[in-house]
This record gives sequence, structure tokens and C-alpha cells, in this order.
Amino acid sequence: MAKPYRSRINRQPSQLRIKFIPSITVILASMVTALPIITDYPILPPLGLLVLLSWRMIRPGYWPIWVGFPLGIVDDIFSGQPFGSAAFLWSVVFIALDALDRRGVGRDYWQDWLIASLSIIFVLICGMLIIDFQSNLLRLEILVPQILLSVLLYPFVTRLIGTIDNWRVAI
Repeated sequence: MAKPYRSRINRQPSQLRIKFIPSITVILASMVTALPIITDYPILPPLGLLVLLSWRMIRPGYWPIWVGFPLGIVDDIFSGQPFGSAAFLWSVVFIALDALDRRGVGRDYWQDWLIASLSIIFVLICGMLIIDFQSNLLRLEILVPQILLSVLLYPFVTRLIGTIDNWRVAI
């Protein structure tokens, strides 16, 4: 049976969707790293970081600057990294992105991709060095496949987050 027609004038989107969907998507993406995927080298991209950067680039003023810390803690719980490493690194990335946004210069798609790529590279390299600085300093080349996959996957994640964002603010 078909639903009766309801006017869409003066209707508001769900406040629960508007407030919680971005955080839930970052948490779910961080949980993907807990899947039992066994490899000799790091290959799985940091999906939580990719989703976080996608939300930050699509909606620059949505989250406060401190949100990298609690979402990084959640990522640390699921990723197996030393506790606090993602919280610290994601906070540094958010502070840097906030400093870029305060300059007031508009960005296009390619600049967003470059900024996200540099953020991904920074987080992956620093995360590896946090684990064991002395032995991993000479072995940074093992991160190249993970960095390439993450950088190339970023536009697809951003497209997915854009679709989720359109649904989130829809009536």
C-alpha cells in the first residue's frame, strides 16, 4: 500500500542523523582494522583516518578542533597501535588543518587531496616510528604500498562520505 503524500515544506532533517552519523562512520571505519587480515607488511589503509579526513574536508566547520583526540582513542583501541598514538597524531592533523582553514583561502578538490595525502603520510610514518623508532627508521620503505593504497583510496572514501552526508542532511 502506498504512503499518503506529505508536504516537505518546513520539515527538518533528523537531529540524531545530523549529530551522530559522522562520528559513527569514523568509529565503524576504525573497527575495520580489527578484522583478521594477516599480512607480512602493513597494507590495510587507515580507514578511520580516511573517513575522518573526508568529513573534515567536506564539512570543515562541523567538528571542533579537539575531536581528533577521542576519535583517535577509539582508533587506538581497535588498531593495536600504542595507546594514544592515533589520538596524538590525529590531534596534530586537526590542529594543522584548522591553521590552514584560518588563513581564509579557498581550496579545490586537488588541494584537498594533496592536504589529505600529506596528512595520511604523516600519520602513517609517525605511527610506525612511535612503535620502534630505532629499528623502523631504516625500514620506512615497507610503508610505501600502504601509503599508495591510502592516497589512491581517499577520493573514493570522500565520494562515499559525500553520499552519506547528502543522506544525513536530507529530509
